[in-house]
Amino acid sequence: MTVPAALQAALARPASLTIALSGGIDSLTLSAAAAKVRGAEGVTLCHAVSAAVPSAASARVKDFAAAWGLPLKLVDAGEFADPSYRANPVNRCYFCKSNLYGTLARMGPLVAAGTNTDDLSDYRPGLQAAAEHGVLHPFVDAQMSKADVRALARALGLGDLAELPAAPCLASRIETGMRVEPADLAVIDRVETLLRAELGNITLRCRLLRGGWVVELDPRVYEDLSAQKRRAIIAQVRRATDDGRAVDLRAYSRGSAFVHQ
Repeated sequence: MTVPAALQAALARPASLTIALSGGIDSLTLSAAAAKVRGAEGVTLCHAVSAAVPSAASARVKDFAAAWGLPLKLVDAGEFADPSYRANPVNRCYFCKSNLYGTLARMGPLVAAGTNTDDLSDYRPGLQAAAEHGVLHPFVDAQMSKADVRALARALGLGDLAELPAAPCLASRIETGMRVEPADLAVIDRVETLLRAELGNITLRCRLLRGGWVVELDPRVYEDLSAQKRRAIIAQVRRATDDGRAVDLRAYSRGSAFVHQ
């Protein structure tokens, strides 16, 4: 079996297993590995559908579950009813994950997430919520990094999915302290979908900052764009946002919507 022994042990241990499936490469690979180890009957996939989840991620989840023959439950985690989440504080992710894991815990006793060892060195308030709800981290138990997860994805036959760039929830695109509004998230999703159709599945963010809209592209892609092409992209984004806010284009910078308060 292609699944490493340490990961096999971590996945086989629970009597039942519910996997929080976001549609990113980590949770997709965890789901595929769990299916290999436990069989389709021993895994339940749960995907939260909300304005903060990219439409492409939800479509990817549905296609994956169908292809692997795994049961999939779509849930509303209820984070938009939480004023602490909507206020978009520095630890917004804590409130999002608290709502998500609380919802999933009511569906099954043991929930697993695709956290890998690289995530442990980053500021991730969602991990606090995971600890409070007893969420399992099989990749961490198996000491697997992001590179290890991608290698496993290739070994499991996930194809192009193994190269998916990181794509946090859409709420992460809104500057800290600005209220999370579903209408703004819909615009962000629309812009990112539009540009990925043109530029490919690259690292790309459409951010809403106090100064207006900012689109960030993979630095190598950004540098290769001609001045004319950059102007054309800005014009596209201006039409797609259509709210009179300023629009800027720049190279991707991790966490550039994050502002300490």
